[in-house]
Amino acid sequence: MNDDLLGSLARWLTDEVDTAAAVAEALSDDTLQHLAAAIRDEVRRRAHAAGDHDAIIADAFEQAFGRDGLGVDPWVDGEFIVCPGSIVSKNRTSHRSRFVSVDDVWVWDSHELIVEEKQSHPGRDEGFKAVALVAVIEGMELDVVTGRTRSGQRAVERVVSYEVRRGELVEVSARTVSPRDIQ
Repeated sequence: MNDDLLGSLARWLTDEVDTAAAVAEALSDDTLQHLAAAIRDEVRRRAHAAGDHDAIIADAFEQAFGRDGLGVDPWVDGEFIVCPGSIVSKNRTSHRSRFVSVDDVWVWDSHELIVEEKQSHPGRDEGFKAVALVAVIEGMELDVVTGRTRSGQRAVERVVSYEVRRGELVEVSARTVSPRDIQ
């Protein structure tokens, strides 16, 4: 396909959202699945090639952790979702943590992970902080999970859920989890 035709098609699909939806509706299930996979792969490829990963991560380490040492909520920075996470230990048997899951997989295991950096923090509040960058993919779901471990017993305290909509992170739910909710 020539570049002029591809450019015209891209403008048409961008400018005529209803037409783009009609084209998607007309595709077979098999073709739609192949197109969705190709789009995800292209978004991921562009995210790998885009931006200064090191600078974004360095900036995140400066601003992405609260006074309690836990990571703040993720945010969009250009082609990336910046996902801070951390563990803060009070002693050998007790710690608090906050991490992000992407489409029901921990960020460090996610297929969408572009890069992650981790920094240990020895001392009174021993633990570590991590910053992960994932590609911004429409419809992606993220959960920010805050938990606590005491005497080896893990417990989720709070979950805040987000969805990527039109390139932005939109909070879709927040729930506090009480011990009686865990079965």
